[in-house]
Amino acid sequence: MDPSQLEGLPEEDKQKMLSMIENMQTKDSLRMYNSLVEKCFKDCVDSFRRKNLDSNEERCVTKCCEKFLKHSARVSVRFAELNAGAEALMQQQQKR
Repeated sequence: MDPSQLEGLPEEDKQKMLSMIENMQTKDSLRMYNSLVEKCFKDCVDSFRRKNLDSNEERCVTKCCEKFLKHSARVSVRFAELNAGAEALMQQQQKR
């Protein structure tokens, strides 16, 4: 969220809003991390005979994590592009 969108709110409300947003972002990051761990573990780890991953499991986990993070980054970029486009469209409509 752009902090300039909070203009006109009392300072206390701005701080509460920014704190809530930060809290939501933290929770979302933790949720994403947990889903990454769960998915890659389910896909890559097939035995519990050793305390360490074997080389195939380790390679699989690495590839899985890289793929997940690249996908997440691409989704974030695309979301930002769509959000910017929607914002520009709203500004054009307000000028009319």
